[in-house]
Amino acid sequence: MNFDKIDEIALVFSKETDSSKIEAFIKSILTDKELLDISKRWELVKLLDKGITQRAIASKLKLSLCKITRGSKELKKKNSIFKEILEKYYELKK
Repeated sequence: MNFDKIDEIALVFSKETDSSKIEAFIKSILTDKELLDISKRWELVKLLDKGITQRAIASKLKLSLCKITRGSKELKKKNSIFKEILEKYYELKK
């Protein structure tokens, strides 16, 4: 699969200061199932970061352990982009 157009979307997002426009775009381009999947994946990353067990997350979010393990591996990587984005999110929520 070719993801070379994702950089175009990322570039536009990086320049957009109105988060409601980004949200509206995401909701327009993705199906309800895709939105649910992305929301669950974001939630699983936050729960992993808080130290919740993978089995507890699987039960709560009805996700496979495979997806949760992938998130866990991404969080543990050196210079993890997951960790960096989470830190920005937590900072914004203060």
